[in-house]
Formats: sequence, C-alpha cells, structure tokens
Amino acid sequence: MMSKVLIGREKEVSILKNLLTTGEAELVSVIGRRRVGKTFLVQSVYSERIAFEITGIQHAKNSEQLENFVVALSLQSKSPLPLQKPKTWLEAFHLLILYLESSFGQEKKVVFFDELPWLDTRRSGFLNAFGFFWNSWAVKKNIIVVICGSAASWMIQKVVHNKGGLYNRITKRLHLQPFSLRETELYLQNRGLNLNRYQITELYMAMGGIPHYLKEIQKGESVAQSIDRICFAKGGTLYDEFEQLYPSLFEHAESHMAIVRALAAKPSGLSRLEIAQTSGISNGGGLTKTLEELQHSGFIAEYLPFGRVKKESLFRLSDEYSLFYLKFIETLKKEGAGIWQSFHASPAFHAWSGYAFESICLKHVPEIKKALGISGVFATASAFYRKGSEGMDGCQIDLLIDRDDKVINLCEIKWANSEYILSKAYAADLRKKVALFKHYSKTKKQVFLTFISTYGVLENEHSQGVVDRELGLGELFGG
Repeated sequence: MMSKVLIGREKEVSILKNLLTTGEAELVSVIGRRRVGKTFLVQSVYSERIAFEITGIQHAKNSEQLENFVVALSLQSKSPLPLQKPKTWLEAFHLLILYLESSFGQEKKVVFFDELPWLDTRRSGFLNAFGFFWNSWAVKKNIIVVICGSAASWMIQKVVHNKGGLYNRITKRLHLQPFSLRETELYLQNRGLNLNRYQITELYMAMGGIPHYLKEIQKGESVAQSIDRICFAKGGTLYDEFEQLYPSLFEHAESHMAIVRALAAKPSGLSRLEIAQTSGISNGGGLTKTLEELQHSGFIAEYLPFGRVKKESLFRLSDEYSLFYLKFIETLKKEGAGIWQSFHASPAFHAWSGYAFESICLKHVPEIKKALGISGVFATASAFYRKGSEGMDGCQIDLLIDRDDKVINLCEIKWANSEYILSKAYAADLRKKVALFKHYSKTKKQVFLTFISTYGVLENEHSQGVVDRELGLGELFGG
C-alpha cells in the first residue's frame, strides 16, 4: 500500500510545529480552496497530539451536527457507553471541556474543527458557543485549537474578522495554496509516477496543483490519456466537479459561477465594470462581496497593470480546472472518453495552452526571480496593456517584473513542444514591442526582454540581439 507522505508545505509545517513549543494557547485558522490538502496537512503534523477532531457535515441540520459531535466525542474518549446528544452547542462544548480536562497531560494537545462553516448552521448558536469555549476555558490552557474550512470567505468574515467573542482571537493564520510545479512533480514521484516536466506542466494547465485531482493519475498513461479518463469519461472525477465545486463553498453560487464564466471567456482579464456588464450582476456591494469571496478562495486573482491606479485593476481566472472545464469539458464531455487525445492538436488547444501557460508563469514569479538572480531584489510583477491609436500601434506585455535595481524584465511567454524558433518577422515584432513599451511607459529604467518557453529559444540570427535572457521549464520548476 502506498504510504501517505506530506509533500512540500515546508513553511506551514514549520509554523505548526513551532506552535507546539509556545507554552500558550493558540487558535489557528487554516484556509484554502476545496481539495487543496488542508485536512491532510493538519493531521500529518499533529497526528500524535490530536485529542479531539470533528468534521462538519455539508447541508446537515443542526440536530445532525450535534449528533455528529457526540459520536465523535464518544469514539475519541473511548466511552464504554454512548453519550447523550446535547441539546445546544453550549452543552456540547461543556462536554468537550470535561473530556479534555480528564485527558490533559504534559504534552500540548490539539483540538481540530474541520469544515467549521458546515458546523455553523443557521441560528444554531455554534459560533457563540465556540467563542465561549475559547474565551472561558481554552485560552487558559496549553492547547492548540485548529479551525479549518474550504469556504475561505466564510472563515475570514465570520471568524478572522469576527466582531463578537472571537474578535482578534486568531493567533496564527495559514492560507494553503495549491502545489507549485515543483511540489506537483514531487507529489507524482512519491506516487511512483515519473512524468517529464513537459507532461507535468500540461497536466497542471488542466488541473492545477490540487492534490485530490492529481492523485487520480495512473501509471503507464500519457497525460492526454489521463485527462481523457478523468475529465471526459462519464464518472471521471472531474467530469462534473465544476457544478459541485462552487455550490459546496458559497451560498447563491450562481453569481460566483457567472463571474467565473465571464473571466473564462476573457483569459487576459476583465475590469470590475466589464465583469458587471458581462455577468449581469449589479455593480454594487453584492459584486464586491462575490469578488472577495472568489479571491479568498483562490479562484480568481486581481492584478494591477503597470502604471495604472487601483481602480483600473483587472481580474483574471486563476483556477486552472475551472478554465479547462469551461473551455473544453463542458462542451466536449458528451463525446465521451478519447475525445481529448483527438482534440489535442487542434487550434483551440493551442490557443488555450498559451493562456494557461501564461497563468502558470504568473503564479511562479518567485521561481522566475530566482532564475534571474534577483530573489533578494524588491520587485513587483504586473502586466501591461495600451490600446493603439491613430498612427500608433497598441502594446501588450504578458508579464513584466519592475525591479528596484533600475531594471524592468519584459517577459514574453510561449508554450511550445520544442525549442522556440524566432522568425525574422517575430523578432521584429519583439523589438517593436520593447520600443512601444518604452514610449508608452516613459520609463528611464533598463529594459531586458526575457523569453519564457517550455524548452527555451533556439539561438539563431534572429534571436541574437533581441532576447536578453531565456528561461525554460527547468527554471519554473525551481532548477
């Protein structure tokens, strides 16, 4: 049987382990999108210290959540007799305190509430009772209370920014991100899958770095075969995941899905006003709340284009699976298994792969900075876009890195299945792009053209004097 090993997460593991040594009560929130590995992280680090653990039940009534609580308490306390179900959460937490008091020893204990938003059903009084548990008892003990939830916006609004008994009580916040490319590689290797980096990146473009999705990959399959089976075959894990994903995290998920659909149609990004117009959602407080919820949950990201002010920021769909679903799975899954392998060489695939690879590069700016040797230099990453006017062409830059050492890296990003060959015409276009950027931005900084592709650039007479630095997949994987 394959052993479960915690991959990556070095920073989070270090933080969680250090909390065992503080000698104080700690209230830790772990936030991250569904399937990203929050539960596995907590259980892996604290496996020997968890005194009590409960997982909320999705869509359950309060009476069912209380029954779930008493069953968990009976099992973990090893009570010879079944405990009577409490009538309220205050009563439930009183039972928990009695159990924890009886089990305390020298070692710091951990209490783990998983999927906390599901425990807090409407008018249940759960959060008030939880606040009472923390303020009246736990805060005085050598204990770690971990609260975890996939509904990141709920966790932030109801707990982190709580105005009542939990106000300012969180002592440590962890926001768990999907795997990077390197972590994805390590995860697959741990499962005995030795895919090359091109195939791993193609897989990442369709599924992102979500461990629950990646565990579906099987030995002996190409990535195209795996995607066919997982995404397009009826019963595949990602065949209808999109329709379940958003309603499981958000109330009134129709608005969230409408925004995601709008952004999927314009991968380069939309302004807030454009989102309102495209999605049909009124440009008011409701839109603000929905955008914040999608950002907190890791589905969309806000980018400020170079030289623009905050109100001119753009939103992009940053969840790889959602984009892949809306571009391909939703329309092609009726064709059944095998469709992706035949569709793999189509113009639509090449258009999508360009946007998807660009999105991956935006998520791996730290690796790009490391490859450029500027990890220690403060720098901001952004995009650049100017519309053309009469007599002057427009200019669009996929990614630029504005550095404090008076240099700007203009990054040209291309997905290819071999070394990228610059033609005479394309080289001329790149020179023109650099000149247009200098004209529009009025920058006095040194401008370097950095070409990021899967296998780098084939050096020829056209690349010389145009490309200042080239990066490939090796650099995006961290070396």
